[in-house]
Amino acid sequence: MKSFISRYFSNHAETSEEPHDKRLKTHYYKAKKDEVFRAVADLFPAPSEKAAVSNERGEITVNYKGNRKAFIVATIIMVRPFQTSVDFSVTSDSGGPVDFGFSDRLILQLYEQLDRQFPSLKSSER
Repeated sequence: MKSFISRYFSNHAETSEEPHDKRLKTHYYKAKKDEVFRAVADLFPAPSEKAAVSNERGEITVNYKGNRKAFIVATIIMVRPFQTSVDFSVTSDSGGPVDFGFSDRLILQLYEQLDRQFPSLKSSER
């Protein structure tokens, strides 16, 4: 598990298949890629700005403007028909190398919103 020090005294967090912090594991949804892609894009209303959107590459980059500012890269990939993975990379603009866990919490909030919209696939279903 990601150490307390590196979790809170960093300004970056990202998800992966085998993360140090199990809460930051890639999420899989039972849905079409285009549906999930639209839902991820909709997670960032104004005043956040989408810097780039590439459906072909399955990538959305966002200048996030919420409680704090951050740069987010969301990657949406169709693994199989009706099986789509979502990963996030978040770097906060905290004015220094520390965001006290903001990046981790933002990723968890984004996943919570997607979990309410789409059925989640467990590891054994992939």
